[in-house]
Amino acid sequence: MPSPAPSRSASWNTATKIMALSSTGLVMIMPRVFYSDPEVTAGWKARWHLSVLAPTMTLAAVTLLNEVTLKGQFASYRPGCDDTNKGVAGCESYGMLSSPSFLAFSSFGQGTGIFLVDTLKWSNGHMNGGALAGDVVAPLILSVITAVGRGSGNWESGGQVWGSAGLGLGAGLGMGVLYALLQRPECGYSGGMICW
Repeated sequence: MPSPAPSRSASWNTATKIMALSSTGLVMIMPRVFYSDPEVTAGWKARWHLSVLAPTMTLAAVTLLNEVTLKGQFASYRPGCDDTNKGVAGCESYGMLSSPSFLAFSSFGQGTGIFLVDTLKWSNGHMNGGALAGDVVAPLILSVITAVGRGSGNWESGGQVWGSAGLGLGAGLGMGVLYALLQRPECGYSGGMICW
């Protein structure tokens, strides 16, 4: 006898997808903020780097790979789903990895990695509140709301949500640190506001 179709919140599904994309967009458009070398011009500078598309698109590609391929490999049922009701409304797909949780937390990790390298390496320990808010605090808030919403909307179990969040955070932090170490925040000799 098949299990009944589980109840899921369409509102939470939509809201969490929007928040995950917002977290990604925020990290993508956030400038690199750094304390300039006093031998050149002392003070804070902000530069927008188009190269930030590289780590952002890499994490987005992993999220898409998860949605298309990895979920089927993990085959971790959503809450209320099992072999008897597989394919009914609310059980058409698997819950692990949670793509919205992975994407939101990978964006938070990427922003945190960039903030840490820009603060500790390129700004010699000077911390900028705007960079902290834009790279770390806002993505963290959006990520936590995304994770809570996925569980509250009954789209994934707590283990699926927070396991995906942990993997996303690790991947994002690694990508953010690697990117920030390889790409200086200054735009080179041009001194422009936008770095190609």
